[in-house]
Amino acid sequence: MLKIAVLGCGRIGRMHAENIARHPRAKLAGVFDVYQPAAIEVATKLGVTRFETAEELLTSKDVDAILIATSTPTHADYIEQAVAHGKPMLCEKPIDLSLARVDACAKVIAGKNIPIMLGFVRRFDPGHRAVRKAIEAGKIGNLHQVTIVSRDPGLAPEAYIAESGGIFRDMTIHDFDMARYILGEEVTEVTAVGSRLVAPALMEKFADYDTISVTMVTASGKQAIITNSRRAVYGYDQRVEALGDAGMAVSENHRVHNMQLHSADFTAQGAPLQNFFIERYVEAFAAEIDSFVDAVEKGTPLEVDFEDGRKALILAEAAIRSLAERRTVAVSEVA
Repeated sequence: MLKIAVLGCGRIGRMHAENIARHPRAKLAGVFDVYQPAAIEVATKLGVTRFETAEELLTSKDVDAILIATSTPTHADYIEQAVAHGKPMLCEKPIDLSLARVDACAKVIAGKNIPIMLGFVRRFDPGHRAVRKAIEAGKIGNLHQVTIVSRDPGLAPEAYIAESGGIFRDMTIHDFDMARYILGEEVTEVTAVGSRLVAPALMEKFADYDTISVTMVTASGKQAIITNSRRAVYGYDQRVEALGDAGMAVSENHRVHNMQLHSADFTAQGAPLQNFFIERYVEAFAAEIDSFVDAVEKGTPLEVDFEDGRKALILAEAAIRSLAERRTVAVSEVA
């Protein structure tokens, strides 16, 4: 039974704590949050230890591994501390908003051989995984294009936007990782465009964008196209499509339920899409914990690691530069 403690008791930390608490091969060893009321609430609800400090959690003999779900600027620090204390970890994305900080962290942890898994949860979605497996099995022939649609149901609060690091580092970073996962090879060129259509004044205030598209190309010519929007009024839009010379594989949206109505006036009238990421990726979050437990207890290879997090951030930086300079950017310019 792997004893995992959770750093951070916000929305995603709370969800992770609940998933660990009900996992058949893991035990929730405790929680910590700098905002004590949140930690007290989660610890009380789940009947676990509330650590007084992060240091107490990291040094506890009752903690085998940790899950980092704190604010992004703390991730690299906690990764370094966890490695120093010999604690395997699953860290939410991104590693940091600064590529320089990520590279500095990589130097600190180099050669330590402590499992570090990154929380790119969409890799564990059954539909998305099935697309990759179909490609690997040759069911669509030679892969030519990957199309990824990722649209939030509504704009995040202003306070979140202010601290997010911008849409490419915050939202699109999941899609950069998914593109690498589905393509099966590294991207060499990135071209990005962005608009302020959902909340122009707010986006202008933070030098951010709410509507973006990214085109990426690999050395062999395979293409990946990403479209993001901060507002899709019809729900949480999450689709992945892979086109090959012998067919296509698609991972579609999830609805609240699958019943459809048909009448003389309409066909295939369906339920709305699931509302947001916790509902949409509930199976994926559970599978992510499964994979982490296997990596720590059985020594199985990490499905998504620190370097995957670094490479996704490199693509985000390339997209930011492309948009700012209105040109295609070679990934080698950033990396």
